[in-house]
Amino acid sequence: MNYDGLDPGLTEYTQGLHPVLDSSLESALDPTLDPHLGPALLQNVELDPDGMPLEAIQVPDSVHIMEGVYSELHTVVSEVGVPVSAVHFDLQEELLWVGSHGGHATSFFGPTLPALDRYSSFQVHSSDDIRQIQSLENGIMFLAKNNLKCCTRGGLTMFDYPMDETADMHCLILTENNTLLLGGLQNYITEFDLNAVQETQKFSVEVPGVAIMRQSSRFLFCGHTSGKVSLRDLRTLNPEQEFDAYSGSLSDFDVHGNLLVTCGFSSRMNGLACDRFLMVYDLRMMRAITPLQVHIDPLFLRFIPTYTSRLAIISQTGQCQFCEPTGLANPADIFDIFHMNSVGQLVMAFDVSSSKQALVFGDSEGCVHLWADSPNISFNDYSRELEFALPCIVDSFPHLDWNQDLMPLSVTPMPLTSEPLLSDWPSALCVPSPRRAPPVDPETLRTMKQVGFIGYAPNPRTKLRNQVPYRLKDAESEFDSNSQVPESPIGREEEPHFFMVPKKYRKVTIKYSKLGLEDFDFKHYNKTLFAGLEPHIPNAYCNCIIQVLYFMEPIRCLVQNHLCQKEFCLACELGFLFHMLDLSRGDPCQASNFLRAFRTIPEASALGLILADLDEAMRKVNLGQLIQSWNCFILTQLHQETQEQEAPQAYRGVGSSVFGCAGDSVISQLFGCEIENCSMCRCGKETVRVSSNLLFTLHYPESTNGDKTIKEWDFADILKRSICLEMNTQAWCENCEKYQPTVQTRNVRCLPDVLAINCEVNSIKKAEFWKAQAEYACKKAVKKEDTEMPKPRENNPSEWEELCGDDGFYFSTSIEELKNVWVPYSVKMKLGKNKELEVTSCSETDELCLVEEEEGVYIYDLFGTVAHILDPRTGGNLVAHIKIGETYHQRKEGVTHQQWYLFNDFLIEPVDKHESVQFELNWKVPALLYYARRGYYAKYNLSIKNPIEASVLLAEASLARKQRKCHATFIPLMLSEMPQPGELVGLDAEFVTLNQEEAELRSDGTKSTIKPSQMSVARITCVRGQGQNEGVPFIDDYISTQEQVVDYLTQYSGIKPGDLDAKISSKHLTTLKSTYLKLRFLIDIGVKFVGHGLQKDFRVINLLVPKDQVIDTVYLFHIPRKRMISLRFLAWHFLDLKIQSETHDSIEDARTALQLYRKYLELSKNGREPDKFRKVLKGLYEKGRKLDWKVPDPDGENQSSPKSTPSFADVIGL
Repeated sequence: MNYDGLDPGLTEYTQGLHPVLDSSLESALDPTLDPHLGPALLQNVELDPDGMPLEAIQVPDSVHIMEGVYSELHTVVSEVGVPVSAVHFDLQEELLWVGSHGGHATSFFGPTLPALDRYSSFQVHSSDDIRQIQSLENGIMFLAKNNLKCCTRGGLTMFDYPMDETADMHCLILTENNTLLLGGLQNYITEFDLNAVQETQKFSVEVPGVAIMRQSSRFLFCGHTSGKVSLRDLRTLNPEQEFDAYSGSLSDFDVHGNLLVTCGFSSRMNGLACDRFLMVYDLRMMRAITPLQVHIDPLFLRFIPTYTSRLAIISQTGQCQFCEPTGLANPADIFDIFHMNSVGQLVMAFDVSSSKQALVFGDSEGCVHLWADSPNISFNDYSRELEFALPCIVDSFPHLDWNQDLMPLSVTPMPLTSEPLLSDWPSALCVPSPRRAPPVDPETLRTMKQVGFIGYAPNPRTKLRNQVPYRLKDAESEFDSNSQVPESPIGREEEPHFFMVPKKYRKVTIKYSKLGLEDFDFKHYNKTLFAGLEPHIPNAYCNCIIQVLYFMEPIRCLVQNHLCQKEFCLACELGFLFHMLDLSRGDPCQASNFLRAFRTIPEASALGLILADLDEAMRKVNLGQLIQSWNCFILTQLHQETQEQEAPQAYRGVGSSVFGCAGDSVISQLFGCEIENCSMCRCGKETVRVSSNLLFTLHYPESTNGDKTIKEWDFADILKRSICLEMNTQAWCENCEKYQPTVQTRNVRCLPDVLAINCEVNSIKKAEFWKAQAEYACKKAVKKEDTEMPKPRENNPSEWEELCGDDGFYFSTSIEELKNVWVPYSVKMKLGKNKELEVTSCSETDELCLVEEEEGVYIYDLFGTVAHILDPRTGGNLVAHIKIGETYHQRKEGVTHQQWYLFNDFLIEPVDKHESVQFELNWKVPALLYYARRGYYAKYNLSIKNPIEASVLLAEASLARKQRKCHATFIPLMLSEMPQPGELVGLDAEFVTLNQEEAELRSDGTKSTIKPSQMSVARITCVRGQGQNEGVPFIDDYISTQEQVVDYLTQYSGIKPGDLDAKISSKHLTTLKSTYLKLRFLIDIGVKFVGHGLQKDFRVINLLVPKDQVIDTVYLFHIPRKRMISLRFLAWHFLDLKIQSETHDSIEDARTALQLYRKYLELSKNGREPDKFRKVLKGLYEKGRKLDWKVPDPDGENQSSPKSTPSFADVIGL
């Protein structure tokens, strides 16, 4: 909207505009105490001996009240020197409520009396300020930062409800059905039931920071700190409309009839300025109309409707202006400015009574100013009568002198009663019986380190911090000692025998130090060359299935050949992740970019697969059910993304369409099974429909007639029943034209190559069934071993030869290996001529005969299982057992064999095959089973051709709307400049923080990082490393993000708020995927990256770069076991450059790193004289210690000017 035509003089205060205002302003500037100060005003103010108040408070004269014009009626001190944070007119009684920044509440009554009198005064919160007050029928509601308290009007607590410690509440509003809506700086609105005194549900908001809420008959209005006002449905709280009022922030708004008026701050000159234009919106047309220009800086505004829709605007300095937003009234009558005779400096709170006869202001010195439009006012039209405390009437008794030793106790008045007194306890209860202290946790004693007579031990987290619970004898017998499993047991000494969960199955966590992950020993957890996945990223519970999908060769090749233009494509991100797993030699990778794209998928959120940090921290999630839902989701999502047509040429690889056309995909070929669903009504009507399934869920038989004994079932029979499912249900019959009991049967038309099975062990009954079948199978296997295994006699070599096979000796299987095993290693499946399915269990050594092959019999071998580990100590975790084939071993270790491995995030360990099928239901619950048809991969194309082409480095359009050529900071590469293997590229990246670090203090005072801060890349710069344009950037991308940024780290990154917003950014803004492809192409082509601290850069970008392609100056200029040196100090010492003076710039840092590398080659003679260079490093460290590693100021030391280098502006001609 263009405001150029408005009179600029209206924004300035004219001295003659209001003479009363001018005189009040002059008197307010008088530093002396007002001589006409009324004694009633200072009834609670302590005076010093000289007669002056301890806080120099000025209180004005009383003002004559004019009918119809608001004037000051009373001024009273709430708390001396404590700012007022909230004011509220009671809606039921003639009371005025005041809340302070110190958490104290005070009420006043008597607006028609000569002065306001205190009615009640009490402490609501010990430290936090009172942010809003709401009156109810029988009490008063007080809202603090993370606390909601309800008290009677006399101060008795009705309830005190603590909220989440991370919450930062700012507003509340009372709705129908006795419920409250609470809003704050978090990304949700909380619904609170006053009857049950509990939170009922949370509604997520798209724009966090709900600071103000209003409501009308149609909408709930939410004012956000970002300057937006959102309109929501009163019943569902779904967003209906959104107004972007101010570019800075919103200070207040109000609603009346069809008008919405807002005031706030606009972004000007890298700061916030109070906007003197009030934005007015018509709620009938849902659009903005002509804004109102006011003469003061508005902070509060309220509608005061009488004959017209009058609007009161209040500034923070105490100025008050009334105006008419509809323009119906005479401007000469309503455009008046009044000034509140503020005792303090600033107006902190404002409210209007329900009768519209009174206004109240609270200032920063603890004073409350009541304005009225007549001498006799009432706060409400119909108020109930106030209840005052009755005077205490106590009978007078004669004085008793307790100091006299001869005073008989009989003179003490006692009630006459025939019953025993309460103090007359039985002798059995008077015997002292001290409670014995419970024994110290064995884990604490084992890990304790004694210094002198004091022992220090890490908190095993089995009890609340600094608390020792006393348990009764009955509870002690039920005490579960297995809950004392430590959080990360791997790498410690052997635990006591009572731990149920083995070490390798327990949840593993990364222990962070001052150096982050650099000194964490991942090799202790993984001695193989396969790569694990880090678990600290939100929603990393799916790591186990990612590993299963990676070790399926067709899927691994499919996603690495796939590339499309979608910004958030799981197939693309999975391909990037699998590429890193291919390159890794045992080092763990992280799926941060994959999970970032996963969080943007609407279907994942609708299925409840995206966990909030609170859910993961509180362990409120059933991981077993969650991973089974995630398995179904990922297969469906990959099927949909890979069956689409080829992408445009810019992102297309030659091998991207090998695996199928639209409507079909490798996923459907692998997992897809055509299903025939038949529904038979009792009238004889049969309905048949055909569908496809990507996985099956096990259905267990239910006990009938109250029979508690569990019958024996073979796993193959349960699998057949689950695939060919038959069930009775109510369904619509077109013949009967109503819902009728129908028999629904499911038959398969073809068999998949990979059988994915959800075990669905989610109840006690199903767990008992599984446990009983494992016991039956164990007994049968033991009996079979006893009958079939021959017993060799000594010195009889012929019988030993019978026990010997190709793979070694066949000894009798131990009973421990047969326990808790019900799942077979292999099953035979056959689809008959009438599409009847036959399933039988078999051994993995069985082979098909010629007749079975002709009949279409297939053998499915178990190659992967996922189990849910029940660990009450840590909340549980998910692990996978995977049978890794010969191709993966040949690629990683150069050997050809098959082996079962346990994958527990970054812990990888070879295991015996029986562990993959052993499920001890007390702590290991089956979740997923994967069977693959023997030799299935032979029909798939398993070649991989890199789909990333050189065209990704060419010029591309920016996402930012305001980006212009004058803002260009780089020159894209020409076709003749395409990098070659071995060429140098300077790289630097800047980051922003999405989540802050979580840490705790140990018992010995040291700091322990529980969860590191979650960083996101915000800017990536690459500069040319050779040629005539050396040092000129060819990539300078700002990365757009849809996630909330908690800290832009401007001092260290140079990123400012708005730089990553496509609507207002003036930078070259791209998606993370676009820039990721550019870096992947440079890595694949073989360039060498030069930078400072590249290890962290590549980690946050989620790239794995071979070590021979990284030249890190932080290690070039480093002596082992000594501190790392900053780029700023190295540039000053070696290059005479002073960089990073105010903030960081990635172009400057990348160019400086290149110059430092050239300097290193010069000093070390291309690495041929290491001894000479070591002397240079010693001199560097001596210089750094003298200067405390700080670059001296130019005034403090004469420095040579920076070396002359061609400026970037000269190169690009700016």
